[in-house]
Amino acid sequence: MINQFAHVSIHSNDLEETGRFYLGALGLEKGFEFIKDGALFGYYIKLGNNTFIEVFKGDPGEVGNINHIAIQTDDIDEVIERVRKHGYEIGEKSLGADHSWQVWTADPNGVRIEFHQYTEQSLQLTGGVCQVDW
Repeated sequence: MINQFAHVSIHSNDLEETGRFYLGALGLEKGFEFIKDGALFGYYIKLGNNTFIEVFKGDPGEVGNINHIAIQTDDIDEVIERVRKHGYEIGEKSLGADHSWQVWTADPNGVRIEFHQYTEQSLQLTGGVCQVDW
C-alpha cells in the first residue's frame, strides 16, 4: 500500500533564496510552480523517483516548521563539497548508529537536512534493531 516518500512541505520567507539553496547548491531540479494572484507562491523540487520537496511562501510563524528531512545520496562527499562551494555550512560526515553515513546542514529557513549514504550494513537495507545512546 505505501510505496515511497512522496514529499515534505516547507514554508519559506524567501522563495528565491530557498531555490538558490536547493536548486543551486544541491543541484536539484524544479518540478513545477504554484502561482497565486499572478505571482510565484511555491514550487515542487524533484528528488527522483517521484519524490519531492514542496515549498510555499509562508508567514513568519510558519517558516521552518518541520524537524528535518532526510535525503538519500550515493556520494555524500560530493554533497558536502557542493554545499560548501555554494557558501553554505554543512557538518562533517559520520557513521550513524544505523550504519549509514550521514551529514547535517540547514536550508535558509532553518529546516534541518540530513543526508544519508547507505552502506552494505545500513539498517535501512538489512533491517534489524538500531541501538542508540542519545
